[in-house]
Amino acid sequence: MSEFRHIIRIEGVDLDGNKKVELALTGMKGIGINLSRNIVRASGIDANVKFGDLDDGAVEKIKMVLADPKKFNIPVWMFNRRKDYETGKDRHVFEAQLAIANREDINRLKRIRSYRGIRHGLGLPVRGQRTKSSFRKGRSIGVSRKKALRKKAER
Repeated sequence: MSEFRHIIRIEGVDLDGNKKVELALTGMKGIGINLSRNIVRASGIDANVKFGDLDDGAVEKIKMVLADPKKFNIPVWMFNRRKDYETGKDRHVFEAQLAIANREDINRLKRIRSYRGIRHGLGLPVRGQRTKSSFRKGRSIGVSRKKALRKKAER
């Protein structure tokens, strides 16, 4: 075995070497515990080993599974970009690609003026939550605050 590494860098993310492999992989945005378990199974690594104890070959195997999870028989329903809007393919993205994809999706909804896009643009809840008592902080100005602002403007 190679010497213990406290930090291992995968796809531009520093992962904690003191955690077990499954938990360390969840440190990447876009990878949850279930996908992490499947990645570990597909790469043939012992799940109870600490991430810092893995040799370079095992880390490369994890990188290969992350690059193309479909090739390693990870179920398609676990991917976060099924039937992607641009390509039409099933894929899984993480970190910066995930943030870019989410931003593009929201901008597309705003551009086509869908209900969800309008709600995003107004800064209101998108998924049907009630707004009578929730989401009261921030944007809206209450009656007493309007009076205070008016008095301040008169001075």
